[in-house]
Amino acid sequence: MTAVPIEALAPEISEPPPEQRPRALSPSRAADFMHCPLLYRFRTIDKLPQPPDSAATRGTVVHAVLERLFDLEPEERTLPAAAALLRPEWERLLEEEPELASLFADDTDGAAVGTWLTSAESLLATYFDLEDPTRLRPAERELIVECELPSGLRLRGIVDRLDVASGTGAMRVVDYKTGRSPAEAFEARALFQMKFYALVLWRTRGVIPRILQLIYLGNREVLRYAPDEADLRATERKLEALWTAITQAERSGDFRPSPGRLCEWCAFHELCPAKGGVTPPYPGIEPAPAG
Repeated sequence: MTAVPIEALAPEISEPPPEQRPRALSPSRAADFMHCPLLYRFRTIDKLPQPPDSAATRGTVVHAVLERLFDLEPEERTLPAAAALLRPEWERLLEEEPELASLFADDTDGAAVGTWLTSAESLLATYFDLEDPTRLRPAERELIVECELPSGLRLRGIVDRLDVASGTGAMRVVDYKTGRSPAEAFEARALFQMKFYALVLWRTRGVIPRILQLIYLGNREVLRYAPDEADLRATERKLEALWTAITQAERSGDFRPSPGRLCEWCAFHELCPAKGGVTPPYPGIEPAPAG
């Protein structure tokens, strides 16, 4: 899926009444629409289920462990302590989402789960190489941030970690990624999510975060960016244009696929016309009469 230029997504149309607008826009759903409007429709409107993915599930478990790690006293935040949290967090997630058992349906002796958890421990070891959690005092973890823009668009997301400097109040927004860092040409796309969070924090707290930090555990890279007011105003304009484009697509039912490299990881090939599939009727849209 190739990202669609935002200018092409938002032709001039009249604003719909508020009741027709989606309740909120998250960074992930915004990214879905920019990458492929049809993917946005499948995930957000049709709410189609997706088969469990071992890498994504491992990422969820590692995120949970990094959140729980800071429940421990600073001197207790060691790699062995973090590794000891992996299996309990996996079992907790499995209890909440029993369908994840299908990932290891043929694992009769537990070896596959053990190997998978070992790979998660390797990601945690990388984290400890990149940061010393004994020296950190996070202000917030898994922080839900939300605001409403003047247009009525609601923005909502979850920040992995928010650090606030004592004395100055300077904020650092931290996000953990269990994959690899993007090539330099794609860094702006990766930073979109972080600028989204920074915009919401600015609108709700009146302070622009000093640093946006992405920690890539897949290849030991840390991407840092210092936003300014111009950045965040540009992000707001981009989100407003995206909002208009989503509204137009919802009114018309026209969610077009945007084929590209990311299609390889898409779970909806059977429903995508770009892959020879047949898209189901758009909810609420009557089919055109035959003949």
